[in-house]
Amino acid sequence: MPGLYFEEFSEGQEFEHAIRRTVTETDNLLFTTMTHNPAALHLDAEYCKDTEFGQILVNSLFTLSLVVGISVNETTQGTTVANLGFGAVRFPKPVFIGDTLTVRSVVKGVKPSKSRPGQGVVTFEHSATNQHGDVVIVAERAALMLGRPAS
Repeated sequence: MPGLYFEEFSEGQEFEHAIRRTVTETDNLLFTTMTHNPAALHLDAEYCKDTEFGQILVNSLFTLSLVVGISVNETTQGTTVANLGFGAVRFPKPVFIGDTLTVRSVVKGVKPSKSRPGQGVVTFEHSATNQHGDVVIVAERAALMLGRPAS
């Protein structure tokens, strides 16, 4: 199992995730239509030509999902009990079709669960930069994690 157990996390621990991902028009189109989001900024290239961006913006919730997904293999694959919630989520720069995202995670907090012995809550700060080095998202996520199994 590639994910880490609760006891293997420490505050300040950093992960530079190996997977980079170029966002495609199909990614954005499918996510936006599957979530019934009719925003022209995500779907209508002609409309977007007259906006301040001049092109389609990638759905920010797709960006959030992608960043969390990329983080899973090296951190929580098979060891997460549940996502407990998201704290502050910021999108300082837009993501455009064709942007390649690089994801980084930092452990912001580690505490044993009061109600679930042998498990604990790990708080992550996930962030991504585009190919220009611009930060496009910073998101805080709390996950309930399995503890190391007893031998």
